[in-house]
Amino acid sequence: MGNSVKKGKVVIANENQVKSLRLYKAAVGDQDVRKPQIRSYKIDEKELRTYGTKKERSPLDTNIQQFICSNEVVIFSKTTCENCAKVKDHFDELNIPYFAVELDLINNGQSLEKELMETMETALPSVFVKEKLIGDYSDIVQLTKEGLFQKLLEGKEDKPKEDRYDYDLIVIGGGSGGLAASKEAANYGKKVLVLDYVTPSPSGTTWGLGGTCVNVGCIPKKLMHQAALLRQALKDSSKYGWKIEDNVEHNWDVMTDSIQNYIGSLNWNYRLGLVQNKVKYENGYGEFVEPHKIKSTNRKGKVKFFTAEKFLIATGERPRYLGIPGDKEYCITSDDLFSLPYCPGKTLVVGASYVALECAGFLAGLGLDVTVMVRSILLRGFDQQMAEKIGEHMEEHGVKFIKHFVPTKIEQIEAGTPGKLKVTSQSTDGTEITEEYNTVLLAIGRDACTRTIGLDIPGVKINEKTGKIPVNDEEQTNVPHVYAIGDVLEGKLELTPVAIQAGRLLARRLYGNSTLKCDYINVPTTVFTPLEYGACGLSEENAILKYGEENIEVYHSYFWPLEWTVPSRDNNKCYAKVICNIKDNERVVGFHVLAPNAGEITQGFAAAIKCGVTKEQLDCTIGIHPVCAEIFTTLSVTKRSGGDIMQAGC
Repeated sequence: MGNSVKKGKVVIANENQVKSLRLYKAAVGDQDVRKPQIRSYKIDEKELRTYGTKKERSPLDTNIQQFICSNEVVIFSKTTCENCAKVKDHFDELNIPYFAVELDLINNGQSLEKELMETMETALPSVFVKEKLIGDYSDIVQLTKEGLFQKLLEGKEDKPKEDRYDYDLIVIGGGSGGLAASKEAANYGKKVLVLDYVTPSPSGTTWGLGGTCVNVGCIPKKLMHQAALLRQALKDSSKYGWKIEDNVEHNWDVMTDSIQNYIGSLNWNYRLGLVQNKVKYENGYGEFVEPHKIKSTNRKGKVKFFTAEKFLIATGERPRYLGIPGDKEYCITSDDLFSLPYCPGKTLVVGASYVALECAGFLAGLGLDVTVMVRSILLRGFDQQMAEKIGEHMEEHGVKFIKHFVPTKIEQIEAGTPGKLKVTSQSTDGTEITEEYNTVLLAIGRDACTRTIGLDIPGVKINEKTGKIPVNDEEQTNVPHVYAIGDVLEGKLELTPVAIQAGRLLARRLYGNSTLKCDYINVPTTVFTPLEYGACGLSEENAILKYGEENIEVYHSYFWPLEWTVPSRDNNKCYAKVICNIKDNERVVGFHVLAPNAGEITQGFAAAIKCGVTKEQLDCTIGIHPVCAEIFTTLSVTKRSGGDIMQAGC
């Protein structure tokens, strides 16, 4: 038994109560205890700048300090540890936000655990509050039983700030653009908060930090495209001497598990990046309640309020639905496809966007029965000659197209994974058809996530029809302290690298005395259809509108990749063209290529176009032989001439 003396009176208390009080008093600074050791971890600006450069630093002096200094409550844990799970569940029940460092999921976790055990003399889970070690599972349980842990949090509020606002910058949206801007601003010593919350799709899909590109866009799309290309490579391999078994099969579960595991590592790296850059992160849905005040609501409904001098809207877009019976109940979108827990089977893809054609392409490439339903034209906004060639190539490789029809009703006729759906569709002339599919994938466009975040409170204007936000050439809205980047911008390209570039440059202008603005002209892009399409600059249609048909010259040619000659496939299906402004020394204003690895080709030529490359300079460039990109150094036939553009060989 132990005792505690207060105002001259002896109070008998059990040993656990005494331990709890001593822990509490030690944490708030009233007294010291030897075990568990109470240590404060502060890193000055100079140390942060040299983070990771000094070999003599131990993990305790680097990673652990970063974690502890950047989070109010930190739990060093293992996913396999029963006590760790208990303390996290306990905090969840108390609605206490925490950051868990899962030591069995990070590269240096074993050494970090050793440091904690030897230096701090504490077992897992090791819990830190306000940069001080409180203890392990038993310590936390005892403190909470006495109500002291909650008091510890309440009593350890930061000193009153002289600043007018909680943060210099609050970023709403944890996609690539918002994260890039937040870290860049923090590098200038600014206090930054990132709010990110993924509203589950109608099918219930959600994901981690990183936005659309990382979780349900560019990354999983390119990896599934690669899976489809490997099937074609297996077919080609026999002509190169490889003996492949005839019963080669694809396993959907293995593919999706592998892709999702990789995405999970990216989610972790994004979170770690915020910690290392001292950016505060809240997994909460942000919405304005005052011009400089925002409300954050987490998945359990807990609400917090934050104020900031400036705000950045980077909320991105989500897939659009048809608004017909059964669409949200039975259809999926690209939000759901990449983590779908079963093979989709016979699939109807509704839409003609790049998302629609990319998804249809790799599903067909995996051997599935795929149909694309198109209301009007393919790839609206892209060069239409290239779009038509993509459609032709997909049809030749098994993708079916139903043109000038739209679904009017989706009905479930058989439950299951995937089950069976009946789709009723109608053409522009009123003709009605029905067909059965296992899966219906909607890819008809995306809507900006701007209508439910309270933008009317500060007075930010949006396009009422599209939800897009008009900004000036510095990404500033009509409200001076509110900025926007990424897919929510009106009239700007919806591409991840564009959002990243815009976010970084914005932060440098706001806090680094820079004047450099994001250049939205001549941005290269690639559509990862089975035959990839790379483009930079103007489409042929837009070049004619801008310069007049008589003032442009289009040089073009078909070609046959050497790799495809041995298996004798797709002869003269690849295509290249450059669009030149005659009155400007035939400067290249449009670049288009259909070829394997089109993105790799386009990236290099985009730099040349940025520098104002002319047709003569392309002609004077010696090509690399034999590669696909070589074709752009030998283009000699113009569309106007009507000359033959078929290639007979090298």
